[in-house]
Amino acid sequence: MARQKFIDRRVLEILERRFGSNLVNEIRSFESDKDLFTVIVEKTPLQKITLMETISDELQIPWIDITKLKVENIRSDLIPFNLMWEKKVIPLGSLGDTMSLVMMDVLDVLVKDEISAITGYEIVPVLAFPPDIEEFLSSLRTASRDEDFLDEDIEALMDNVDELMASSTVVDESEQAPIVRMVNLVIKEGLNQRASDIHIEPMEDCIRLRYRIDGALHEFFTLPKNRQPAILTRLKIMSGMDITEWRVPQDGRFRMRHKDKLIDFRVSSLPTVFGEKFVLRVLDKSNLQVGLDKLGFLPQPLEEFKRAIKHPYGLILVTGPTGSGKSTTLYSVLQELNRPEVHIITVEDPVEYQVEGLTQIQVNHDIGLTFASALRAILRQSPDIVLVGEIRDSETADIAVKASLTGHLVLSTLHTNDAAGAITRLVDMGVEPFLVASSLVLTSAQRLCRRICPHCKEPVDIPREVFEKEGFEYPEGVIFYRGKGCEKCRKTGYLGRIATIETLTMNDEIRQMVLDGATSDQIKEFAVKHCGMRTLRQNTFELFLQGITTFEEVLRVTAEE
Repeated sequence: MARQKFIDRRVLEILERRFGSNLVNEIRSFESDKDLFTVIVEKTPLQKITLMETISDELQIPWIDITKLKVENIRSDLIPFNLMWEKKVIPLGSLGDTMSLVMMDVLDVLVKDEISAITGYEIVPVLAFPPDIEEFLSSLRTASRDEDFLDEDIEALMDNVDELMASSTVVDESEQAPIVRMVNLVIKEGLNQRASDIHIEPMEDCIRLRYRIDGALHEFFTLPKNRQPAILTRLKIMSGMDITEWRVPQDGRFRMRHKDKLIDFRVSSLPTVFGEKFVLRVLDKSNLQVGLDKLGFLPQPLEEFKRAIKHPYGLILVTGPTGSGKSTTLYSVLQELNRPEVHIITVEDPVEYQVEGLTQIQVNHDIGLTFASALRAILRQSPDIVLVGEIRDSETADIAVKASLTGHLVLSTLHTNDAAGAITRLVDMGVEPFLVASSLVLTSAQRLCRRICPHCKEPVDIPREVFEKEGFEYPEGVIFYRGKGCEKCRKTGYLGRIATIETLTMNDEIRQMVLDGATSDQIKEFAVKHCGMRTLRQNTFELFLQGITTFEEVLRVTAEE
């Protein structure tokens, strides 16, 4: 069956008490992607009305047949539609300071408290058949014209936006349908273009829209300057930022449904000469479901990574510049390790992906909740695995290393150019060499290189001297490829990215080198010659030989080597 909600366990207990254990055992025996209520109605003699009346009687919570409601009667003024869809709730009406709310899971206290905090109403939960709720929300989504993504093109929207009625405040204007639709269109277009970041940049006479696609920024269109206050205020409202503050940077986040997927956005604002610049970072959790095997790692580094994460304790580091996919790699590791019997805690700044089953902590420097202070508290919670978003200072490094020596598997990131550089960076931070040598299990360095567009992929001739000039042997008998450029890839020749990585596994010889004060270059040279390590450049060149990327990308990604 589908992932259990809080109410599912109670439902099974109620059915066992009312109808006996045989019925419950029969329900549990079915393997299905459908929710528990659907399985019960489809696979047992119980009818929907009997099921809902039984649950309602036991829980003393009223139930409603929501199929008899009309979409136009729903009080969308009580809860915005995007929040209804996200939380799977439907407001029925309010009386005084209470609001009747149909909930997909009436026992989910977190959702109940969140809606109460947002609306200011005391929530009275109402039961309904979950598939009926889904169907009703879909109908409501189709009918909605305020919060849904609309398919009008940008030219038509620009024509209509000037019809926006004059309002007394910027906040009022930001809630008007044309502004809402404009912001939604900007976001929708970014998602359709596979953007990893959406840049909304006030200029002197317009607002520039740029999308980062496959690591490169592309300018798409501009928005009217006179709508800047309303657009930026709308973004602040969506992201939970302070709409009265425009002089200091702010951070926020929101979630939106697109093509039946929930997409998280991490939002950052920055005051500039012409107004606040916004960057929306797209966080698609579906990218984390693929596991290590689908990240594109070559066999040698993949096997080393898999061996490393099987260690019961120790320190594993992933290094690389910002935007090199370090977070995706670490979360993919956690997905493989995330089991009910394993206690995993993360401390991050900020929390990028909210993952079920993990205890996640957001760093807050304003109240003294730093990586170091959070890490100290975490260790008193008896975790098995700890993810430290980034080791930035000597105090965090020292605690992380010592935690890895006391029975914890610690995962973290550093900003270094290569895997060997992570070792010397820890020593430079003040961690004793003997602690580094004892704690480290594996260090890695990764980058993201662009894939050749499969729609315009074509053979290309590369002279032998080009390889020799860059220090490569000419690969005899290999067909070289490039992307010619087409509409699918916006004439770039690239479509999508793949991770390339080098891994350095610690052994006795390398530990001794650390104790002897060897440099990162000496450690790397030894690992390549005697331990079978393949460098970032070698692994990226292998992707080129396989026809996945281009020779230009090999040189770009591994330029520092």
